[in-house]
Amino acid sequence: MRARIYQPTKNAMQSGRARTKSWLLEYEPERPRAIDPLMGWTSSADMRQQVQLEFATRDEAVAYAEKHAIPYQVFEPHRPAAKAKSYADNFRFDRKVPWSH
Repeated sequence: MRARIYQPTKNAMQSGRARTKSWLLEYEPERPRAIDPLMGWTSSADMRQQVQLEFATRDEAVAYAEKHAIPYQVFEPHRPAAKAKSYADNFRFDRKVPWSH
């Protein structure tokens, strides 16, 4: 069973970046979830899907996977490019979109 090592993204419901600095190791599902015919709930017999290990650095997560002979795949985080913003740009003469109402 392969494991994923990644850094979680920012929660879309909040502006803060809490819990995005650590690295997670979690297992990929072995088989798809099954739908219970009576209640309609989804279930799985795979207990490793519930395991989520947290590490301070990427190297610690990789070392753990290699020590325990877990095949893994590392997903590098996407870093958005910082856009230079200036309040004075709102009032520039050569502004592309007119500022006035």
